[in-house]
Parts: sequence; C-alpha cells; structure tokens
Amino acid sequence: MAKRPVPKNKLTDQEREKIIETVSKKEFMNLPPSQIVPKLADRSIYIASESSFYRVLREKNMQHHRGRSQVSQKTNPAKSFCDEAK
Repeated sequence: MAKRPVPKNKLTDQEREKIIETVSKKEFMNLPPSQIVPKLADRSIYIASESSFYRVLREKNMQHHRGRSQVSQKTNPAKSFCDEAK
C-alpha cells in the first residue's frame, strides 16, 4: 500500500472540535449545515465549508434529522383496489 502525504487543507482536531461546538449551540441545534454556514458567514465567521460540516457530523454520528419538519413516513399502497375490467 502506498504512503500518501497528508493533504495540506485537512481539518485540524481543533477545527473539528469547533464545528461540533458550533452545531451543538442552542441557536444552531435544529439547523442543517446548509443553513448554519450562511448564518455564520453573515457574521463574518468562517470555520469550514458546508461539506466539511456534513463530513464531521457524519464521522461523529450526529448527522440525523435536525430540522423542525417531521421525518418522512413510509406509506403502503392502498389495498382497496378492484380490477372490474375483466
């Protein structure tokens, strides 16, 4: 297996902790990264890209349903279908 160099733009442990700390704040707790990153940008705060937020949340098993809407429900097809054309 080839030894590959560490990417220069790889997030540090401190940056990862900052992401976890940020998404755990009460004001961002129910928001997805697609809404957190722009809110931080409005305040001139840049921690990491939106995809990095998603990546870190996935690694920490925190990427679950975070919004106020309900989780999608599985629906079954109607059982009252009658084929009278025969």
